[in-house]
Amino acid sequence: MREKKMSSNRLIRVCEILAFILIPALTFYLMEAYEHNPFAEVRAEAQLFNILLFELLAWILYFVTNRMHWALRIELVLAMVFGLVNHYVMQFRSTPFVPWDIYSIGTAASVAGNYDFTPGTRVIVVTVVFVLLMICVGIFRRSHEWQKPKNSEDEGKKPFRPYYRWPMVVLFTGVLCLFTNLLQDEQFQIRHYLYPFLFTPAYMTEVNGMAVTFAMNLAYVAVDKPDGYDEKEAEQILSSYCEAERGAGKDEGKTEDYPNIIVIMDEAFSDLAVLGDFETNEDYMPFYHELQQGAENTVTGQLQVSVCGGNTANSEFEFLTGNTMAFLPAGSIPYQQYVKQRTPSLAEYLGSLGYETYAQHPYYASGWDREKVYPLLGFSDMDFIDDYENKSYVRKYVSDASDFSHVIRTFENKKEGSPAFIFNVTMQNHGGYTEEYRNFSNDVEADCGTDALNQYLSLIRLTDESLRELIQYFSEVDEKTLIVFFGDHQPSDTVVRPIQLANGIDPSNLTEAEQAARYQVPYLIWANFGIAEEKNLDMSVNYLGANVLKLAGVPTGAYQNFLLELQKSYPILSASLMESADVKEEEQKERLLMYQKLQYYNIFDAGEP
Repeated sequence: MREKKMSSNRLIRVCEILAFILIPALTFYLMEAYEHNPFAEVRAEAQLFNILLFELLAWILYFVTNRMHWALRIELVLAMVFGLVNHYVMQFRSTPFVPWDIYSIGTAASVAGNYDFTPGTRVIVVTVVFVLLMICVGIFRRSHEWQKPKNSEDEGKKPFRPYYRWPMVVLFTGVLCLFTNLLQDEQFQIRHYLYPFLFTPAYMTEVNGMAVTFAMNLAYVAVDKPDGYDEKEAEQILSSYCEAERGAGKDEGKTEDYPNIIVIMDEAFSDLAVLGDFETNEDYMPFYHELQQGAENTVTGQLQVSVCGGNTANSEFEFLTGNTMAFLPAGSIPYQQYVKQRTPSLAEYLGSLGYETYAQHPYYASGWDREKVYPLLGFSDMDFIDDYENKSYVRKYVSDASDFSHVIRTFENKKEGSPAFIFNVTMQNHGGYTEEYRNFSNDVEADCGTDALNQYLSLIRLTDESLRELIQYFSEVDEKTLIVFFGDHQPSDTVVRPIQLANGIDPSNLTEAEQAARYQVPYLIWANFGIAEEKNLDMSVNYLGANVLKLAGVPTGAYQNFLLELQKSYPILSASLMESADVKEEEQKERLLMYQKLQYYNIFDAGEP
């Protein structure tokens, strides 16, 4: 009888150990199932590597908790949460969840209420399976605590914790770290067919799996120095581009001759016609379309940005600093990761010329750490939602009309005799676009429109009218003023999918050109004084600031001079697209490396802690 019991116990123990090995593998496939079919899309060796990561984590949790069932339950919960987070990040932003998104939790939480989190059938089914698995692992409750021998006088009391328990935690954690480091090795990635290109993070996650991709991305939390980087060399390169050495020193102009420069970076403002043809019951941006036809003292074109559906702060960063996200980890947020000391920017430079510098945003100061970042970029004045008077709202956000009125009040109350640089980031058009509101109706309707698309186009129509009123006001003021207006990114996939489908485009299998179009937003530069008109002048957002100074007649600094020259070789240089002019390949590589070095210097070495 005793032998039968022992045999039965051994069988149970074997089954438990097998389950402990199999469930982490099942956990991986379930987590992937939130987004796609992992058996069909995750590469074979990558599947094995993902499973190994889950196995290692399970054993670490086992030795930490001293319980098999708790180890598995914790891992299942972590995988379910990670899968859900990645699913909704993909849905709203079109890019997967990456390590540095953790810095953005506060910002994401502040706007989450305006998004539709209604789960689809796939999400419900996968979540139910996760919960059922958590219930099933309760069978491990009956055993697998560390027990003292049967003949111990303390039998039945506290579980025995052998001396090797915590050393095993250290051992397995070390193995996990070593394996993670191996996944980040370029030769290992090539040898095992792991997709290494951060340029296409969604595809990278699709073929490598979430866990492996996340582990690979950990290598990019910090930015490596460019090959051959030397701080003194970077300083010498910048010196060679100084305006003073070119015979046009910035002290030659008088401050009162400089125009006011007002920059409006409008939330999610874009012209979705770049994605394909569609008809609407009325023009959703009639004033803007009129200016695009070659209006007097106006420059227009398409702006290539590095983000889509979110991460507004990166478009800010590229415009204000002249740096490009192309040289930084995909999905990273420089405002939260790298801007920790004084960082050269357009605001700092214009401040040195005598400009009053204002940063404005009709939302919370904590978003993207703006309250900390703006002073480091050289802004002397900051206004956030509590500083706005007589606010009007569209949906849940301060309207563009109200925001632009705040810009006008700032101009009217600025220091007399000093030009103003006002950088304003709007909020009216922020996603999502599925809820109904008493203070807003979908006046614009597309022939292929869903409620989300119609709401988005109706919001753009309101922005267009507010822009017309803003330009009308400054067309009548005496002070020279230049207005820059552009969108930070296009809206999420949910909004644009009907247009893509109506034009025979498969949203899940975009060509390179179709993908690049998702990162195009319109921009304009308008002045109430004489500037050379131009239309269809396309560029990436990192060049826009230098071009604004040039059009405004404001002397350009060393970095802006470098960018204006680089633009001739690389008209577009962003994380989403890189276009080169007819320049020899070796010369292109040399210019790119120089840009990398100067950018690294500006971000990490130019300022004081």
